[in-house]
Amino acid sequence: MRRRRLGEPDYLGDSGGINLTPLIDVVFVVLILFILIAPMLELERVQLASGSLKEKEALAIPGEKFLTIHVQADNTILVNRSKVALAGLVPLLQALHAKNPQAIPQLFHDKKAYFGTYQAVKNAVEAAGFEELDLILEPQK
Repeated sequence: MRRRRLGEPDYLGDSGGINLTPLIDVVFVVLILFILIAPMLELERVQLASGSLKEKEALAIPGEKFLTIHVQADNTILVNRSKVALAGLVPLLQALHAKNPQAIPQLFHDKKAYFGTYQAVKNAVEAAGFEELDLILEPQK
């Protein structure tokens, strides 16, 4: 075995191996930070329906009408097949919510339309007082 000279730094420690204590300490601190921060993250989740639209319409309460909102590829918004400007969307949805509070808005969003339009429509639905929004997606062809 090799003898150590005086003044030579002891990188390997007395046991002859690399000292991993500082590395383990850093890993534990990072792990604790992830555990503390993870519950604070707010992620928006979309709950997927278990059945198709036809099944949902078959199970719907008679007389209950779904409120349909279509966002087309050119970002125009149609509420129950009537064209609506984004600025007039909240008052219209508030009036429709007052008429039928049990109605569930269904959003048909074209895949070529902007995500910002979806976000604006979703915010308008929330501002109108609706608690649910069905997002209807068409399968790719």
